[in-house]
Amino acid sequence: MRFGLFGGPARRHGIVSDKDAYAAYVETVIEAESLGYYGVYLVEHHFTGQGQVSASLGLLTYLAGLTSSIRLGTAVVVVPWHNPALLAEQAATLDLLSGGRLDLGLGRGYRDNEFEGFGVPRKEAASRFDDTLEFLRQAWTSDQRFDFEGTHWTLKNVVVEPKPLQSPHPPIWVGAASERSIRAAARQGLRLFLDQVATFDEVRERVDTYRDAQAQANISADPNDIALTRPLLLATDESERTALRESHLGTLEFLSASTSQSQDNPF
Repeated sequence: MRFGLFGGPARRHGIVSDKDAYAAYVETVIEAESLGYYGVYLVEHHFTGQGQVSASLGLLTYLAGLTSSIRLGTAVVVVPWHNPALLAEQAATLDLLSGGRLDLGLGRGYRDNEFEGFGVPRKEAASRFDDTLEFLRQAWTSDQRFDFEGTHWTLKNVVVEPKPLQSPHPPIWVGAASERSIRAAARQGLRLFLDQVATFDEVRERVDTYRDAQAQANISADPNDIALTRPLLLATDESERTALRESHLGTLEFLSASTSQSQDNPF
């Protein structure tokens, strides 16, 4: 079993400025590496008003220069907001500069205000995800210029530079909750992120679904191709414990409602 960090900088728990939030988070990651943590996995959110990290690949590239061994992951890049060619270039650059430490988590998105803010219809989330996944795999394994014709993106005469250091490309993860999306992830050779909302019984069921779909697709199971998010709240006294618990219960309530609406991706 491996342990990592999930989330990212945000203005909370007494931190009121973005500068202080990011500085504190960078210190946390450096300390986590010194303690032997396996990886750090950043969310991506926009328009929150709470300082949640929005440019996760940029922050991870900065962290790559300050660390040497900890894995640098996204959990997840919300695909509908990104041009696939730019995403391929940015992710490959991070993988190269970090010495091959990128774990690329991809997701479809679930917050209505983000779809509205970017002017992207939520009904396009799945097809935009499929476009991007197909493009990334082609771009990172092709040494020749190529044309790409997707549902939403048409790219002509492109070659993506640089290529990622990991071959044939960085591990690709996906956040999934429904049986349909979990089985699709397994068939496509994607690693699986499981959310912090599901009960233990639901987690067991989802793991069984993923392993069954892998077996049906003749894909070998790896103990480390599934990751599970769970909260760890550290308090110094009872009042802080109460505040953290109330705050986290509110977060879980929001995530639970959002996940049930998305029926697809908890991240």
